[in-house]
Amino acid sequence: MTAMSLHGKRVFVTGGAGFIATTLGRLLVEDNEVIAYDNLHRDALSTTELRVHPNFTFVQGDVLDAEHVAEAAKGATHIVHCAAIAGVDTVRESPVRTMRVNMIGTYNVLEAALATIGSLERFVDFSTSEVFGTHADNVHEGHVSTIGSVGEARWTYAVSKLAGEHMAHAYHDELKLPTVTVRPFNVYGPGQIGGGAIRAFIEAALSGGDLTIHGDGSQIRAWCYVDDMVRAVLLCLERPEAVGQSFNIGNDRSVVTILDLAQRIKGLTGCPGEIVFQPLHYADVEVRSPNVGQARELLGFEAEVDLDEGLERTIAWYRSRQLASA
Repeated sequence: MTAMSLHGKRVFVTGGAGFIATTLGRLLVEDNEVIAYDNLHRDALSTTELRVHPNFTFVQGDVLDAEHVAEAAKGATHIVHCAAIAGVDTVRESPVRTMRVNMIGTYNVLEAALATIGSLERFVDFSTSEVFGTHADNVHEGHVSTIGSVGEARWTYAVSKLAGEHMAHAYHDELKLPTVTVRPFNVYGPGQIGGGAIRAFIEAALSGGDLTIHGDGSQIRAWCYVDDMVRAVLLCLERPEAVGQSFNIGNDRSVVTILDLAQRIKGLTGCPGEIVFQPLHYADVEVRSPNVGQARELLGFEAEVDLDEGLERTIAWYRSRQLASA
């Protein structure tokens, strides 16, 4: 990981017990005060040493509680808004909750940022690559964001995130809040909780089971290792050029089909199971790969961890966890 220029700052992170946020927290906590705000709906924090660090404070709360968010965010120099409802299955089961948390929650955190604007230097909002719809091949930031049809529940996530992105831009343009939006493309790595093909494949492989592909496996994804994602967030927190922008963050060198991904994981784990196919029960994205030219140009961002190396590190983490719980 690269050296950082953030020192002595007060960084408020919503969704602070999540996978990406705890990875970010570990990088920031030596030189800065980190306040993680989370309702522990998902918890990647309790298994880390971050929780007991003297510069780290955990506040249990919900982004739908506007007053509590504003109280917890007081005096922050940097706010990173990661809290959201995510995961295709969760979104399809709870579209109302998805909309509430992702839109009203984002509004509450933006209002909390506004209330502490005297100290605030940067606000980073997490959007999603899903804002590009079903066919997102080498998409760049200016690409028209399109969403699937109304009534197809999986798109409530994308549209709620897109609304949040428009809000962040509006708060920047009209109210001069120093906002930046990041659109992560398929982030994976050690510490990942919640859904995702890589986690599902690795866990199945390590338990000696079959690797199940939904659909025919021709879906294409660009996989971004979590350390690369977090470095991009740091650049957004540090670089003045980032303010007012949206950035695609991903690894355009790690673009593979889901079938290829399953085969790689099967090979790297030495798994005895088969690769099996199941019909797909929901709308899926055929292609999702980013053009990261803007992050490269304005932030100097370059993904450093290629897919096989990232998969090896991730498999090793799951294996150690399996051994620890055995």
